[in-house]
Amino acid sequence: MDRDRLLAAAPLLAAALWGGMYVVSKWGFREVPPLTLVFLRVALGAGALYAVVRLTTPERSFSRRDWRRLAGLAAWLTAALSTQFVGTDLTNASQGALLTVLTPVFMVALGVTALDERLSRRKLLGTALALVGTLVVLAGRYDPTAVAGGGLAGVGLLLFSAFAFAGFSVFGKPLIERYSALETVTYATLLSVPMFGALVPLEWFLDPGAFASVAVTPTLVAAVLYLGLLSTAAAWYCWYKGMEYADASSVAVFFFAQPVVGVLLGAVVLGERVGVEILIGGALLVAGVYVVNRAGESGDAGGAEEADAGAEASRTRPARSE
Repeated sequence: MDRDRLLAAAPLLAAALWGGMYVVSKWGFREVPPLTLVFLRVALGAGALYAVVRLTTPERSFSRRDWRRLAGLAAWLTAALSTQFVGTDLTNASQGALLTVLTPVFMVALGVTALDERLSRRKLLGTALALVGTLVVLAGRYDPTAVAGGGLAGVGLLLFSAFAFAGFSVFGKPLIERYSALETVTYATLLSVPMFGALVPLEWFLDPGAFASVAVTPTLVAAVLYLGLLSTAAAWYCWYKGMEYADASSVAVFFFAQPVVGVLLGAVVLGERVGVEILIGGALLVAGVYVVNRAGESGDAGGAEEADAGAEASRTRPARSE
């Protein structure tokens, strides 16, 4: 039980790694145009994940239906990251931080509507506490009055990005239960590489001058390695691993830790000033995560055990061929 509880919290590590991207960006990785950067990130992450799969899991023969599902996840992923990177360029920091935290809200909604997950009052309360805590932290980090600025196109792209990443998270649940978190995220990421690659020539065509100033420096290489190996390969695996042991609506609450970790790392690594709001917001976030986890343990204990047994059985069954 303790092991299962620990693995169910694996998405917290994913959120921490994503929070570290804020510090990495300050080190200069934005010298690369956004769509090219996301292609490099995903290609590197896919290669790392595939190497691990080949070393640790038996070779699979996926059915055509499951290949289509994996391709669907790849499409969700491509849509989420490409619109996030472009949308960030078209908005200000306040808008980007605020719209990012809508991802777990979309995850809860999709978990209930698409996967028929039960949303208890305790889980709803915990999610609300975590949301409020994150907003308190962001209000101390960014100027709330700047949320109304920026372009509508960028806002729309970031809204769609939050929804698309929620789709990538939630609709991966059936494949995670049938195979494993590692296999599902690996093959979905591999299938997304050519999708991201197709966007690079478009970026070159629309803004050829952006590539003239790119300089390959040790800092840039380190940033790309962080993005590909940690915030992609490791983080996406941890995110999906949590859904082997918990509902999507329970995993969603860990996403709120991402901007909080970003603010903390900015203070520790970059020397940025933070106020008392980080303590208040962080306490609310921790309380929200605790309430959601307790809701899963007390309210759905019997059902969770049955779901775990079914998931384990589905992973041990050989895949069908069609």
